[in-house]
Amino acid sequence: MLDIAEELHRWVGQGRDFAVATVVATHGSAPRQPGAALAVDSDGTAIGSVSGGCVEGAVYELCQEALRTGEPVLERFGYSDEDAFAVGLTCGGVIDILVQPVRAPAARPAGDRTPGEPADGAAGTLAAGLAAAATGRAAALARVIEGPAGLLGRALVVRPDGSHTGTLGGHPALDRTATALTRALLDAGRTTTIELGAGPAPGEDATGDDAEQPAGAQCGQPVRLLVESSVPAPRMIVFGAIDFASALVKVGKFLNYHVTVCDARPVFATRTRFPDADEIVVDWPHRYLDSQDLDPRTVLCVLTHDAKFDVPLLERALRLPVAYVGAMGSRRTHLDRLRRLRDTGLTELELNRLRSPIGLDLGARTPEETALSIAAEIVANRRGGTGTPLTGAHTPIHHDTGRPVGRIGSVA
Repeated sequence: MLDIAEELHRWVGQGRDFAVATVVATHGSAPRQPGAALAVDSDGTAIGSVSGGCVEGAVYELCQEALRTGEPVLERFGYSDEDAFAVGLTCGGVIDILVQPVRAPAARPAGDRTPGEPADGAAGTLAAGLAAAATGRAAALARVIEGPAGLLGRALVVRPDGSHTGTLGGHPALDRTATALTRALLDAGRTTTIELGAGPAPGEDATGDDAEQPAGAQCGQPVRLLVESSVPAPRMIVFGAIDFASALVKVGKFLNYHVTVCDARPVFATRTRFPDADEIVVDWPHRYLDSQDLDPRTVLCVLTHDAKFDVPLLERALRLPVAYVGAMGSRRTHLDRLRRLRDTGLTELELNRLRSPIGLDLGARTPEETALSIAAEIVANRRGGTGTPLTGAHTPIHHDTGRPVGRIGSVA
């Protein structure tokens, strides 16, 4: 749902009633991943997508029905062998979709609310998550997608400091455990599902401190959550204000990176040359890198191919816990660069992190083609792809499956 947070945040501000359908699980070759959403307001306006077109019409009708009933619903869509024209995914995959109505909030008396729950109930919790995502603040939204009757769609918004808004509506132990796990996923910037086990089977001993029991034990059955993390855009830092950098900046923005261009030469590092960049910095590359606090999602693209810039920069970059370090240059330049970097004391393990010559082999010639090859390598590195043609291959199309990452306790 947070993928369309900006528009939904506006709808909330305008007091609109709407229903939002969110992909909560996928099986097989599904077109969209968990968190993808489609929303429909009371006037019939629709935004977003859950399947790339396969089941949009049926999901649209489910949203309208949820607006009429005010009740959330979990629906599964898949390919039907019996009826090729049945509503389903022609790619052969299966998706589970949570459809949840969000009506203009009406404040409730404090005595009717669970501690920590907003005055306007679940709608207020969702609104808080949308507001954080729309304004670029880090937060994670955890919603019940499977569990005891009455909990479907209940939500928590968790912030980086561990504070939270809302309640899952079960037991305090459920909120505590869900908050801790959601915070861990927020720290990693992940969107996925988690399951809290139900604990002892009926009739078994369930005595003891509830804090030591599985969180789901207080509800009597497993509770499954979709956790959607909203974090500031990952950073792409492009070193070297050359024509290839200009093309890479455009592609980086297309991939939703926050893009910085850094070069020590003020005549080249200008807004005129890089109108699409978020930041333009005139500084020695290694000195600028030393001043930055980078997270594990950051990608560093070194396009200077000049030893006086490259070597001190890469010496530092290859020791940082970033996602990707690539450097432009010929194979001869690469071999000379490796020799110089070894002289600085870098180990072979550290040198093996360097993607050089930068990019995948697309036969690229122009700056735009080269930028595409670099972006393709960054995506393959991020998603675990091989970079080989899909035609004739027998490997999965989607490598990050979005399967549950954690399970607490046991299921009776």
